[in-house]
Amino acid sequence: MSEMRFNVTISEKVGKLFRMKVIEIKGNKKGSLSEAVEEAIKLWLEKHGIKVD
Repeated sequence: MSEMRFNVTISEKVGKLFRMKVIEIKGNKKGSLSEAVEEAIKLWLEKHGIKVD
């Protein structure tokens, strides 16, 4: 599986809330944040009519 790197900027408030929830749900292990961001992107795409396998 190939990967892609994104460099994005979001508000500090949203970033902190997202990180805290990721740690709460997935733990503070390596890759947790990337997993959560990918899950969020997939949900956003599905909301807008694009099904991701």
